[in-house]
Amino acid sequence: MLADRLDDTAVVDVAVRLASARGAPLLLIAVMPAPPPRAGAVCPDSAAARAVLGRALPRLARAGIAHRSAVYHRPAVRGGGRLHAAKALLDTAVLHGCSLLVVSRSGPTGLDACTVMEAAVIRGGPFVHAASPVPWAALAVPCPGR
Repeated sequence: MLADRLDDTAVVDVAVRLASARGAPLLLIAVMPAPPPRAGAVCPDSAAARAVLGRALPRLARAGIAHRSAVYHRPAVRGGGRLHAAKALLDTAVLHGCSLLVVSRSGPTGLDACTVMEAAVIRGGPFVHAASPVPWAALAVPCPGR
């Protein structure tokens, strides 16, 4: 699951390791905001989805892993309970034949690893693997001119 956040690099690294070990292709799910009323849903080939998925593609090319793309739109209404967004994400993953989902521990609200794991347990799958966020590190070299 890629949500256009800095944590996406950690998610991709874990997903590449798991896919390489299993010899399986990856399903890249781009998490997009809710579409405006009367607007069509974004498809995986759209510019917005490619922008979210773009950070992952060089890593996949280096690893030589096949992939497919999918798009998940966050619900427009906050109703439906705490697990609503996570259940809908799991439905998207299962619809595309995904049996293992890699999610960032510090993902977007309602789509963090703990919430998605809880929804997966209630739903009965798929398995969810939590990826730790990349730790922040200060620059080793000071900025020039100071």
